[in-house]
Amino acid sequence: MLTRPAVAANMPEATRGNRHPDGAPHASPFAMETDLRLLEQKLATLIEHTRALRAANESLRHDLAAAVARGRDVDARVAQAGARLDALLAQMGRE
Repeated sequence: MLTRPAVAANMPEATRGNRHPDGAPHASPFAMETDLRLLEQKLATLIEHTRALRAANESLRHDLAAAVARGRDVDARVAQAGARLDALLAQMGRE
């Protein structure tokens, strides 16, 4: 549970020093407008970061899919090389 100082520390600056004696913030129109603008800015920043992270995530998914495909190709080539070596060793054993 948050104590009063922690709650005050998390409040927008416009309402920190603007309090009733009971500790509740005053709801002045100026403070509310300022708080609203601050929240809008924070929301815009959050949306921007979300979009950037979504794009980065998509890029990483693409890179991962390409890496998995390359890994499968390497696995297939190693299996083919192993089969050829086994065939050569078997041929050498018969000679």
